[in-house]
Amino acid sequence: MPICISRHFAPALIAALAASAAAAAPTAGPAKAPTAASAPRGYDQPPKNILDVLHAPEAPGAYLSPTRQSMLLVTMQPFPPMSRVSTPYLKLAGTRIEIANHSKHDTPGGYGVTPCATAFQLVSVPAGTPTAVTLPPGACAGRPFWSADGKRFAFANTARDAVELWVGDATTGALRKVPGVRLNPMLDGDVQWMPDHRALLVKLVPDNMGQPPAEPVLPPGPSIQETGSGKGESSTYETRDTLKNPHDEDLFDWYARSQLALVDATTLVVTRVGKAGNIENVDPSPDGQNLLVATLHGPYSYVTTAERFPREIEAWNIGRRTAATSTPIASIPLTDRVPVHGVPLGPRDFSWRPTDPATLIWAEALDGGDWKVNVPQRDKVMLRKAPFTAPAAELLRTTQRFEGFGWTERSEVALLEEGDANRHWRHVSVMDVDHPQVAPSTLWDLSSDEKYADPGVPVYRQQANGQALIRMQGDAMWLSGTGASPDGDRPFVDRLDLKTRQSERLFRSDRDSLERFVGFTGADDHQFITWYQSTTSPPNAYLRTLGAAPAAAAAAGESGFASERVAITHIPDPTPAVRAIKKRLVTYKRDDGVDLSFTLYTPPGYVEGTRVPTILYAYPLDFADAASAGQVSGSQATFTRLRQYQLLLLAGYAIIDRASFPVVGDPKKAYDTYLPQLVADAKAAVTHLADPTPAVRSIRKRLVTYKRDDG
Repeated sequence: MPICISRHFAPALIAALAASAAAAAPTAGPAKAPTAASAPRGYDQPPKNILDVLHAPEAPGAYLSPTRQSMLLVTMQPFPPMSRVSTPYLKLAGTRIEIANHSKHDTPGGYGVTPCATAFQLVSVPAGTPTAVTLPPGACAGRPFWSADGKRFAFANTARDAVELWVGDATTGALRKVPGVRLNPMLDGDVQWMPDHRALLVKLVPDNMGQPPAEPVLPPGPSIQETGSGKGESSTYETRDTLKNPHDEDLFDWYARSQLALVDATTLVVTRVGKAGNIENVDPSPDGQNLLVATLHGPYSYVTTAERFPREIEAWNIGRRTAATSTPIASIPLTDRVPVHGVPLGPRDFSWRPTDPATLIWAEALDGGDWKVNVPQRDKVMLRKAPFTAPAAELLRTTQRFEGFGWTERSEVALLEEGDANRHWRHVSVMDVDHPQVAPSTLWDLSSDEKYADPGVPVYRQQANGQALIRMQGDAMWLSGTGASPDGDRPFVDRLDLKTRQSERLFRSDRDSLERFVGFTGADDHQFITWYQSTTSPPNAYLRTLGAAPAAAAAAGESGFASERVAITHIPDPTPAVRAIKKRLVTYKRDDGVDLSFTLYTPPGYVEGTRVPTILYAYPLDFADAASAGQVSGSQATFTRLRQYQLLLLAGYAIIDRASFPVVGDPKKAYDTYLPQLVADAKAAVTHLADPTPAVRSIRKRLVTYKRDDG
């Protein structure tokens, strides 16, 4: 049975399948040698019950418009056909590019084939009235991008010879293809809306490109790599598909080259802006008059990916649209010697301040970029205002690594986030950005591994110019969290007063379901959209309405507000046969007392006390303390959908999924006890299966060991 494996699942899955198949398969005689008369039989097919699940339509995902008046239900193709898998592609500096059409042959998480959307449907909110959207024949659509006014959406469509641009009408569902446009998604960021929500900013394959560089008949010379005296550190994640020779460099330059353009979403007129180049990132200023552009250039490295290549950072003024004038902001050299978990020297993490017309913000390391160095201050944060004639000014310095700002709808108030890799710690404070001399006040100070006490993340609201700001009402903001607990996840919504630091729980998911907050529908907080599911109910969108005031005193962690929910969408169960699979959350301990957990899935028709072959999947994670390592995440109340190795449940296997494999200790020395702790983790899981409860006592156990991607 062909199985598509992502890089994160590959080591465990390959090892587990090999071991489990060997244990479960009957003994066979020696293989017969092929004969001249033998005819190729093609690919082996799995049993019908597995094929039925593979061929079932994927449950759609929801993309809510910024105005909360409509949503797009997008159905993805979960398993690409062999014609797509076998499409020729190039491996260039960490990217995979299809030769025929310039599209990516990759997934956001790593290896794989870029997923295609095969169906769109518009749904009104809150009525739930559907409107058909007819995609082009044989469509391979990307995710949709809503305009800030919610009137239009845009998406890329991968065709045979180009990546096309399409624009849709949110009222009628009508689609229009932008003629003559060939997008270049190689370095991402190929489609986005401008702040006026009337034009799209896109990266195009330049005109008159000709043919890609031909491979030389003879190599120009030997391939030479030198090691210098300096120390070089890198993660294996950064060495995938690197350049190998000068011809690879030429191909990278050819395929990465992009031309920026503005597309009028009404007339579909395309206006090219500025000069073409290896444009990595482009970000329009909130007022739409400037573009922050990062352009890659040589010398290239053969040991790192494009993320480490030299680049020029410029501000392009596009007030006159076609004639862009550029101002240099920073010149970033090759960053191939950045410590693991460290940051590059010099300016980094550029962004626009969303509450100003055109003010750039960035950070610079004060510790050499090395988190292992002890210094009183790690970063300084800089700002520079358009028209960029004055030099940059220092805004503040941070004790720990600068992780970014959360900008609020009160223009002077922002959340400043810092991270301490030494302790796995995060610190969030409230500051007056317009008066940085006033010391920020601490809002949260807790372990970044903490799940149970995680306060959640701020709820954002998209503004008229497309900028996302933390939703505020007076001194109050809202938080949405996963709600991890010893019994599993129970998502919540809180209202927090930044002045008094008092919070009020508006909503918490029931114990027998998983209901996740999506977004508020109006100016107040009494109505919001959720994504609800349970073990028997497929995920669907609901409108939840809160009572006017708390109905009663609530238990700790619970909401006192009465509320009702009404379905907006009615997505059916695409695979009823999967409901026969049972799952439960199992908790246990390691020999040293660290709490552990896994989710146990048993196959359809499983009889308690019988022996079945079992696959254990785990991914080791490092923690700074045992308490955080033992906290439970995930939920047994989710609607089961089978992915990758989970399909073997339909072949009679049991699966121990997401088993806790923590490596606990000082982050600077975590790997010193890596192997002993992995053995202890595996031993705890297998030992628990030996005699936990009659339900899992007789499951056959087979221990599989493997290496994580970083060794």
